[in-house]
Amino acid sequence: MADKKVKVTLIKSTIGAVPKNKKTIEALGLTKLYKTVVLPDNASTQGALRKVAPYIKVEEA
Repeated sequence: MADKKVKVTLIKSTIGAVPKNKKTIEALGLTKLYKTVVLPDNASTQGALRKVAPYIKVEEA
C-alpha cells in the first residue's frame, strides 16, 4: 500500500486568528502565505487540518 500524502497551502493570514489555531498552523509547517507543504494523510493530520480549515487549501499529492 502506497503512503497517501496531502498538499496543504496557507491561503489566509493568521493575523487576528485564535492563538491555538496559529500554533496549529505553525506546527503543520505553514509559516508564510501561499507556502505549500506535503504531509502524510493520517488521522492526526486530518484532525489538525479540520481545526484550521478556513485558513488552508488541501489537495491530494
